[in-house]
Formats: sequence, C-alpha cells, structure tokens
Amino acid sequence: MRQYLGEFEQLLLMALLHDEEAYGARIRGVIESRTGRTVSPGAIYTALDRLERRGLVSSSLGEPTSQRGGKRKRHYRLEPAGAALLERSRDALARMARGLQPGRELP
Repeated sequence: MRQYLGEFEQLLLMALLHDEEAYGARIRGVIESRTGRTVSPGAIYTALDRLERRGLVSSSLGEPTSQRGGKRKRHYRLEPAGAALLERSRDALARMARGLQPGRELP
C-alpha cells in the first residue's frame, strides 16, 4: 500500500475532518468553498472508494429519505490510519516548505 497521499486525497481527508456527517455533496461543498477548486462528483466518489479500499476511510449508508426519492446517502468517516497518514503528509509538506522565501521564483 502507498504510504503517501496525493493533493486531492489530502483535500478529501481534510474535508472529512470538517464535517462529521460527511457525504459526497457536502464533501464537495467543503472543498469548493475552502479552495475555490471545482470538483466533479465522480472524482470525489472514485477517490473515496480508493481511500476506503486502503482502510483510510469507512462508509455507511444512512436512512432512506423522501427528499431523495427513498435513496440513502453514503456517509464517510476518517479512520485512524487515514488521520495518521494525513498528519505525516502535512508534516512532510511543512518540512519541504521550511526555509522557502515567499515570492521567490522557482527554477
């Protein structure tokens, strides 16, 4: 199993930290409002499925609602392994950024 997270995976896991009742549309809203980045629902569900297979998130189905025509929402939760890997990823980025000068041109 990969021992690192891509940028989008980090955004997804951070969105789960912001919302205890996280499901696809809410996760999308958190990412879009906080980053200004447009995200497709397909990208979210594909990545969440991959993170779930890696044991970093878990999901469960909520109760059917009449507003959704009897369909159930899939709720996602950050697992301890996901939180630990997210923390390691953030620490690695902070170590890489340490000492860089703001506004400095990259080679």
